[in-house]
Amino acid sequence: MRLQTSLRTTLTAIALATAALAAQAADAVHIDPKNLSQDVKVLSSDEFEGRGPNTAGETKTVNYIIEQFKQAGLQPGGDLVDGKRGWTQDVPLGRFEISGPVDVSVTAGGTTKAFTQGNEVAMRAAMTGAKSVEFKNAPLVFVGYGVTAPERKWDDFKGQDLKGKLAVVLINDPDFETGKGDFGGKAMTYYGRWTYKFEELARRGALGTLIVHETAPASYGWATVKNSNTNVQYDIVRKNPLEAHAPVEAWIQRDVAADLFKRAGLDFDKLKKQAQARTFKPVELKGVTMSAHYAVDAKVITSKNVLAVRPGSEHPDQVVIYSGHWDHLGVGLPDAKGDKIYNGAVDNATGIAALLELGRAYAKAPAPKRSVVFLAVTAEEKGLLGSEYYANNPVYPLGKTAGVINMDALSPYGPSRDFTISGSARLDLLDQLVAKAKASGIRYSADPKPEAGHFFRSDHFPFAKHGVPAISFGSGEDWEQGGVAAGKAAEEKYVSVAYHQPADEWSAAWPFTGMARDLGVLYSVGRDLADSAAWPNWSKDSEFRAARDQSAAERK
Repeated sequence: MRLQTSLRTTLTAIALATAALAAQAADAVHIDPKNLSQDVKVLSSDEFEGRGPNTAGETKTVNYIIEQFKQAGLQPGGDLVDGKRGWTQDVPLGRFEISGPVDVSVTAGGTTKAFTQGNEVAMRAAMTGAKSVEFKNAPLVFVGYGVTAPERKWDDFKGQDLKGKLAVVLINDPDFETGKGDFGGKAMTYYGRWTYKFEELARRGALGTLIVHETAPASYGWATVKNSNTNVQYDIVRKNPLEAHAPVEAWIQRDVAADLFKRAGLDFDKLKKQAQARTFKPVELKGVTMSAHYAVDAKVITSKNVLAVRPGSEHPDQVVIYSGHWDHLGVGLPDAKGDKIYNGAVDNATGIAALLELGRAYAKAPAPKRSVVFLAVTAEEKGLLGSEYYANNPVYPLGKTAGVINMDALSPYGPSRDFTISGSARLDLLDQLVAKAKASGIRYSADPKPEAGHFFRSDHFPFAKHGVPAISFGSGEDWEQGGVAAGKAAEEKYVSVAYHQPADEWSAAWPFTGMARDLGVLYSVGRDLADSAAWPNWSKDSEFRAARDQSAAERK
């Protein structure tokens, strides 16, 4: 009996010591700023041609990510090939590109004026499958914010027939200007996103949509709109694309739109104010029409998500996912310096560098109890398409996915005293992140620009729609060197001169020390979740709670 007791005591001590060593190994993770810098430098180099999907840049990018995962010692985590997992998941996409010149003109008061693609307007390639877009003298109708929200008793359309007409619509929510109202004040709802505007007008059978661009409510300047919308467009393959896309999807400069209103005898600012109330009714721009013609090259291509996995030691069927998008805008319109390569260093070579370095850290540490998946998705810049495809065709069941930590456009500078996430999500996973960061002396700051709709603009969102607890980590603005003033100045400069522009290039002056520190926290949060039996959820009042609860039986 004594021998058995002694043996049990010894085994218990060994088990505790092993657990302690594993915990120590997990807590002592080393994130190397030099590795982060090198990965960003390579991925955002001109050699990778802006990492556009379905280009030579994609091939180089996918191969680089796979090679880094292999060198780290991770295992393939993608599609099954001959019974074994490969490194990738095929993502079939519709590819749409305007071919040749874009002829656009507006007629008002008997006078016709030609518009230039990228200047007055930014016409997107039609994603309907049509080989060309051609229309003459299409009437323009102002539909306010273009919102149909029955739960808010809000309808901007009031039965307006939009067939054969172009809908002129404001960006963001009706609350943006005043900061109060039925749409949550400054914080953008999905009704404020440009994707919603295009979708809603397609549902209503409009010929197309002209979104009026204004820098403040859009949260970015015209350069971003031009560069993001005049190049190649992608979409998931749809059975009936007209249900999601009208033939015409475009943006128009605010001052250009205001001039058209004036030529129709209307006051843009006055009508914009009227659109902030539920009593608003659509207004036709009488005497103003638009005509256009441009060819579209439409085809189906296959892009790649890249997946690596650190298999779990006890529950390999349960997973924690780290994600980031590998793509950027590729080669597009030249800037003032003639540079046509959109390198995407911050957006999002930083996120992929983070993914790779976290993969290296997990590979060196003892195996977690749950599997940890490293997911590099395609076509985020085209509408979160790689993550949308994965969420609809998961390699690992979403019901047994404990959480998703997404990394998008991280700061390459020094440490901040705070961090943020995209949007204002309410979920247990955020509580765990806040607690872990606090233990490291880092505080949580709410999204500084909820009006920008960041929650809907990164790859955690498709997971959230399916109920999976998901957040997108954001670097803080309160820098240890320079405080909030320095952090905000850097952010504003980036958005102004580099975001979605060729100037988003790697710099040897970037220390990456802040990013390395933050990744230590993200490692710790993911590691705790991977070693636990917990299943985080959304708050009870979250719009994503019901979807998560529907899969509860899978987690028993």
